[in-house]
Amino acid sequence: MTTAYSLLLSVALTSLTLTGTYGADIINGEKVKKSSMLYMASVQIDEKHRCGGFLIDLSYVLTAAHCDISGNMTVVLGTHNISPQVANLRRYTVQHKHKHPSFKNVKNGSDIMLLKLSKKMKTSNGVKTIKIQSEDKPLKPNSKCQVAGWGKTEKHNVVNDLLVTNVSTINFRICKTTWEKVRVKLPDNVLCAGGFETISGACQGDSGGPLVCSGKAVGIVSFNMGHDCNYPNVPNIYTQISKYTVWIKKVINGGA
Repeated sequence: MTTAYSLLLSVALTSLTLTGTYGADIINGEKVKKSSMLYMASVQIDEKHRCGGFLIDLSYVLTAAHCDISGNMTVVLGTHNISPQVANLRRYTVQHKHKHPSFKNVKNGSDIMLLKLSKKMKTSNGVKTIKIQSEDKPLKPNSKCQVAGWGKTEKHNVVNDLLVTNVSTINFRICKTTWEKVRVKLPDNVLCAGGFETISGACQGDSGGPLVCSGKAVGIVSFNMGHDCNYPNVPNIYTQISKYTVWIKKVINGGA
């Protein structure tokens, strides 16, 4: 799923660079139908696309913690085309950023953040919420899922249309072993899908977007290896949402 335009977060780790998939790069993706994925959000810094996100509550967008950098953060909802030239682009200010208290950087995990919007949304006019997986159980390998975002394509073109691609989940043991071969120990509470001997997945610019399986958001795009999107020899890494549902509920209910 390569579609994006944004800054890249690089974390030096031995001889390897882990790159947060900022913005929204979808490899081998196609345009999302207007009637689908109405929960998708463009998280922007100073009105420039930074990361993906998704509406899980009428007041909250879920995204990746590493998407938080200095600047004025806003969220664009209700459109699949985030071009600045779009008339009446619906932009919402972020009232509060809730990064998970354990987050330090992508290599240590807990790459998850809730954004409280200054205005409560209405589920109309092209905006809907998506349910998150609350049951804490591992996904079966080879589960068919989707990941979407804005940004670079496999041809490194920058576009403004939301793209989506199909990906399959990868057995965590295989994923872990594959990353260990490049001297990376995966953090806890992550999922693996896309990349790794396929031609589809996430890339720089897709961070914060959801991994959607059977209609529910199960993961958050976190990182891949370096800038290798065409295509990496290791799986894409997602934060496993079900590991953080207690924290998510506390934040939304005002208890965190």
